[in-house]
Amino acid sequence: MHSRRDVLRAGALTLAMWRHDHTFSMEMNMTDTTKTNTLPAMLSYDEVRAVSPALEHYTKGPLLDGVWMRPELSPRDRSVVTVAALIARIQTIEMSFHFRLALDNGVKPSELSEIITHLAFYSGWANALFAVSVAKEIFHERGIGIDQLPSAAPTLLPLKEAAEAQRAAQVNDNFGEVSPGLVQNTTDLLFRELWLRPALAPRDRSLVTVSALIASGQVAQINYHLNRSMDNGLTRIQASEVLTHLAFYSGWPNAFSALPVVKDVFEKRQR
Repeated sequence: MHSRRDVLRAGALTLAMWRHDHTFSMEMNMTDTTKTNTLPAMLSYDEVRAVSPALEHYTKGPLLDGVWMRPELSPRDRSVVTVAALIARIQTIEMSFHFRLALDNGVKPSELSEIITHLAFYSGWANALFAVSVAKEIFHERGIGIDQLPSAAPTLLPLKEAAEAQRAAQVNDNFGEVSPGLVQNTTDLLFRELWLRPALAPRDRSLVTVSALIASGQVAQINYHLNRSMDNGLTRIQASEVLTHLAFYSGWPNAFSALPVVKDVFEKRQR
């Protein structure tokens, strides 16, 4: 099925989504109340064609009618992967569209909120705050209130004590004397708090993390987090497809740089 949505109208923004005729308009029409610091609008097909007819062709064909239609990842998972990549790389021009599409594809407002929180730790505070500046307008236009968002201090998921103790001991032995503050915060804030927040399922939290690491070229961290993601339920086929998808959203070099690590993880898990 090649359709996505007809037209989404929300507040002061009009965004033409994928249509039955495969037209993918990426143009936002702003009202007179638009602020002078409004984010750059997404481009229409005509605007892309005026600069690069080939880019328009590849956008319509291999990307939208190609990779987005592949069954190896659900539309929801593809939105999660794409949102993670855009935040990790601060790819501002597509954030508004893909945040909306993520909500339409089944990502809950609480989950989108939590993805942003999670990526503050894995991509940096500035990246997350920029995502907040985009998401707040979308939440406003869709009537998403704070009552639909995760608590700052929820009841955490159960901790796997043995596995976490082993991880913490290994990191402390390797790096505790180099940066004790970083090591302590990694244990206390990340693995004993952030990773246990219930607004994202562990599998989805891992998917966000792996996607962000690949998109930003953080190859050294992929091994641990890809293994963790597969322990959390991501299948080998899905993990493989993340690479295929991210080649378009973070570039072929980042996808290919991750390939040897992913291959090594797959091979070792087969033994």
